[in-house]
Amino acid sequence: MPSTREPGAFAGCGLMSGSLAYLVPLALALGVVALGAFLWSLGSGQYDDLDGAAERIFIDDEDDRIAGADERSTNAPGETARDRPG
Repeated sequence: MPSTREPGAFAGCGLMSGSLAYLVPLALALGVVALGAFLWSLGSGQYDDLDGAAERIFIDDEDDRIAGADERSTNAPGETARDRPG
């Protein structure tokens, strides 16, 4: 008796081959969109200074450090610079 099945990897799987016809182009389109977003981020300078943001936490602002030292040394316990008269 001759076989009525179609030759090929997805023989007899009409549903699987039909869904692949939509999923493969969709996956390729999403890949192109992701590549475009990555190339845009490269062009806009998103990766220019990777270490700066990580090291910025260790840099004290000069004004904050001096003001904090003054308040700790001249104020009474619990008193701030705003509490002192004029």
